[in-house]
Amino acid sequence: MKGETIYLTGFMGAGKTTVGKKLGEELSMTVIDTDEMIEQVCRKKISDIFKEEGEARFREYESRILRKLSFKHVIITTGGGMIINQENRRFMKENGITIYLHCDPKIILRRLQGNTTRPLLKNNQEESVIHMLDRRLPYYLEADYTVNTTMKSVDSIVTELTNFLNRHTASWVQHR
Repeated sequence: MKGETIYLTGFMGAGKTTVGKKLGEELSMTVIDTDEMIEQVCRKKISDIFKEEGEARFREYESRILRKLSFKHVIITTGGGMIINQENRRFMKENGITIYLHCDPKIILRRLQGNTTRPLLKNNQEESVIHMLDRRLPYYLEADYTVNTTMKSVDSIVTELTNFLNRHTASWVQHR
């Protein structure tokens, strides 16, 4: 596992940031959040980027940031839509191991209830979440490993991921 980049993907509210931080502690790895990096580089909140420049421009920023983060031995938590772009998926596959954090849409809706910082959530959150998740699911499933975060504690998710990485990463690296 040493030297490899771990990319955490999944829908908003699936737990990427929270799990990433805990996994980073467990594995003594630096954790970088692509959304935070975009906000730092652009010097504005993601919601403002969407409002002022549009989603297409935000997706360009996402791709650029991803390519600049080609570090080794780091965990990168991606924005929920990072996987929409085929080149982003290819880049992650070529430069590390991708892990999809899946969460039941009903739990996602509960976690996102009242959240006004997510620019893609419209008035009808349930319909928006289900539509976006359905559209993105085939891309998420291209990941090297999937863990279901629904109704699991962060500690149990991190234990599952650590066990997976310890069992499979050496052979995965050899087959690259």
